[in-house]
Amino acid sequence: FKIVFLMKGDSVTLHTGVETNKQDRIRWYFNDTRIAQISGDLSKSCTDVQCNEGTERFRDRLKLDHQTGSLTIMNITNTDSGDYKLQINRMMYEVSALLVCVSDVSAAERDKMKRKSVNKGEPVTLDPVLKNPNGLKTWYFNDTIIAEITGDQSKICTDVQYKERFRDRLKLDHQTGSLTIMNITNTDSGDYKLLINSSRFNIIKTFSVTVTGGPFLVKMTVCLQLFQIQLLSLLLLLLLLLLLLLLLLFCDLHKIQNGKYCIQMI
Repeated sequence: FKIVFLMKGDSVTLHTGVETNKQDRIRWYFNDTRIAQISGDLSKSCTDVQCNEGTERFRDRLKLDHQTGSLTIMNITNTDSGDYKLQINRMMYEVSALLVCVSDVSAAERDKMKRKSVNKGEPVTLDPVLKNPNGLKTWYFNDTIIAEITGDQSKICTDVQYKERFRDRLKLDHQTGSLTIMNITNTDSGDYKLLINSSRFNIIKTFSVTVTGGPFLVKMTVCLQLFQIQLLSLLLLLLLLLLLLLLLLFCDLHKIQNGKYCIQMI
């Protein structure tokens, strides 16, 4: 019996956990409904609506690995919570008895967690909010490995063990799996991905980071905006004075019908 906690939008791969061969017939079930099948005859392989006409529950979000028999569910939703079972030939296995999506996070809060906008020079933390933190955790930046956490803390490594992309600016929390990027630069903008790998399932969590101008540029932008406001106010004042001057000239050059001059306005 295995419980996997996920957030809406994540991807998860369920492994068979047993040895298989190409001749085995592998069937995946969701709440006792067949959703995927692999067999030696590729013409009999199917996913979702192909297995059960009219269901289309997952709408092209399922992916089968014909080599291992594992099942990947992409862009997961709350309605995907339930019992997932695996049948190999005539043997039924419970791979993940309950797959639970985190449902108490609003769309706005979820977007805030997954999409980060940060000023140059500031730190940013990517928190996967893991409720089942066991397993190998690997962080990627634009599909390049930048950090890794294993059960053995002595094997935790960041960046320098790979391509030294961030040069000692990464900090890992081995308990939560979160990744902090310090003194961030514009070249750090991009897509970050966390792969959580265990013997029974894989989970993929994605983040997007956008780096904007640093504090100096922010202050310059504010000053420029204030200058523009002051300049606009000055132009409006000059325009008003010009209108008053034209009105005075008009009154001086034209007499009103009773023979008196216009009262001059100062």
